[in-house]
Amino acid sequence: MRQRSRTWQTLLTTTALVTAAAVSLTACGGTAQEPKASANAAAAFEGKGPINYVSNRDASGAANKSIEEWNAAHPDEKVTFIELPDSADQQRQQLIQNAQIKSDTFSVLNLDVVWTSEFAANKWIMPLPEDAVPADQMIPATVNAATYRDTLFGAPYYTDGALFYFRSDLLRAAGIAAPPKTWDEMKAACAKILALPETAGMSCYTGQFDKNEALTVNFSEAVASAGGSVVDAEGKPTVNTAEAKKGLNLLVDGFKDGMFPSDAITYLEEQGRRAFQDGKVVFLRNWPFLYASLSATDGSSKVAGKFGITSIPGTDGPGVSTLGGRNLAVSPFTANKATALEFIKFFTSEEQAQKRLSLSSRAPAYASLYEDPAVVAKRPFFPTLLESLNNAQPRPKVVQYGATTKAIQEEAYAAITGEKDTDTALAAMQAKLEEISAK
Repeated sequence: MRQRSRTWQTLLTTTALVTAAAVSLTACGGTAQEPKASANAAAAFEGKGPINYVSNRDASGAANKSIEEWNAAHPDEKVTFIELPDSADQQRQQLIQNAQIKSDTFSVLNLDVVWTSEFAANKWIMPLPEDAVPADQMIPATVNAATYRDTLFGAPYYTDGALFYFRSDLLRAAGIAAPPKTWDEMKAACAKILALPETAGMSCYTGQFDKNEALTVNFSEAVASAGGSVVDAEGKPTVNTAEAKKGLNLLVDGFKDGMFPSDAITYLEEQGRRAFQDGKVVFLRNWPFLYASLSATDGSSKVAGKFGITSIPGTDGPGVSTLGGRNLAVSPFTANKATALEFIKFFTSEEQAQKRLSLSSRAPAYASLYEDPAVVAKRPFFPTLLESLNNAQPRPKVVQYGATTKAIQEEAYAAITGEKDTDTALAAMQAKLEEISAK
């Protein structure tokens, strides 16, 4: 049974209080003071007692199982699950609002990896002691994503790399021996597959293109897979380039040419899953968590046993995934910080990660689990996923991530909806990102 002490009404009340206090998300766009980690971060973690774990919904129930196990062993330090909306943007908004009023309601925060720098710089989360996570056992990119200014601020919960789901049965029916590695190969494959009688009404491909964080991810992957970048190694914007234009045109032309279903302009991850699972598209870019739902044999999936998984396509070969995933962090405003830290250590341990694999397709942060024969037997895509993770690139790792992703979403969306041509959209995106980075 999911543990909750807050209802939606309570969360809405909290939001109303924030609004009444005239707290603006725009205010967090200013230059934040750099946090200075304590020489002995463990000393700051005092206080034991009940805490609240704040996260988006976990449909698998795996997170709740870990919480129930903790609660059974810690009756005086129980953890209550506070559920946030599915939308990443709405999650971030509520977490920031809670931090800006210094509310003690949220104790352990489940953060998208790209929020870590922003939350650390604004002192909305605490630096963690070095022994908070077994970093040497984790995929290096996951630890890097939890670090800001060489200081660990988050504990890797799970990671994500993009995967390319394809209808293996339809490829065979069309006489195609292997899944496509490039966008051109995918277009050629679709021309053959969509000519089959059994594919009437289907579309070729979808990613996630609603004006949301998911669009930032899909845009970043398209640009990186075309040999470009959103920012360079110093964090300077680099989207007004031939490579970025080539990447954005992949998305623009997908809608213009009818390769993507028209309603994909409203897709987030869940809508993409449904489209593929219901047999409406041949190819899908999405995250690993879909595997369990797509493989369900209870009649809910029309593609169970009919799909395969490989790396996302690029322009000249396999594409470049955006690094996804989540970190757990401690709010500095919670009273029981010692309990919060111990719960994070427990929740993100390899033992718990392995247990959750029995219920969830979330990708663990521990490299050893991708080579465990028992795990691979149930998740044959794990070796492919590990390759994706080792080659993945992060979204812009910047303090003012909210303003950055908003600028990317606005201009990329204007291009794929035909409101602007790609040259105009990228020039505007470059100008916006340069202004943000200069603050």
